Amino acid sequence: MDQDNIQSIIEKAKAGNQVAYSQLLDRYWNELYHFQLGRTQQESDAEDIAIQTFAKAFDKIHTYDPKFAFNTWLLTISKNLHVDLLRKKHRNVLEQRGNSFSEAMKKILDESPSAEDQLILEQNLETLLAYIKQLKPRYREVIDLRYFREMTYAEIAEQLGEPIGNVKVKLLRARKLLAGLIQQDPSAS
Repeated sequence: MDQDNIQSIIEKAKAGNQVAYSQLLDRYWNELYHFQLGRTQQESDAEDIAIQTFAKAFDKIHTYDPKFAFNTWLLTISKNLHVDLLRKKHRNVLEQRGNSFSEAMKKILDESPSAEDQLILEQNLETLLAYIKQLKPRYREVIDLRYFREMTYAEIAEQLGEPIGNVKVKLLRARKLLAGLIQQDPSAS
């Protein structure tokens, strides 16, 4: 992907285009994840920080300065989140999260089904459950809450005690992993 194409995608993301968010996640996930894996030496911490990085970046994408490379901006956010995590662990302070969400949060609209959603919906239940069991527990949980319990993003965020941005990115990542499993299976046609 050349820099002009990336800038075009970023502009679409700034306008709220969900496909653009997905393209940015696809483009930069591996780089960001492996960067954090090198720093944390733990897959779960690396995944958590990568999810938090994308959630924060997508929330603050309007502040991105195109004079700098997008991956540099993401890595800076990621480094800061890792430092924050280390400080929290060092102080052994548990973050308190309130259970109440503003009405505005509860009214956030869910985006229309993506290509991954369509692929997932086309599977029969037994086959789909077999694919879901192959996912890591954190991804199985958000898939369950979203598709089987039909919870909104706000409800999932409240249930998991996580910011709504983290939930959106985690679900986006879960759908991509699930769609990848389905596409790799020759019997899924």
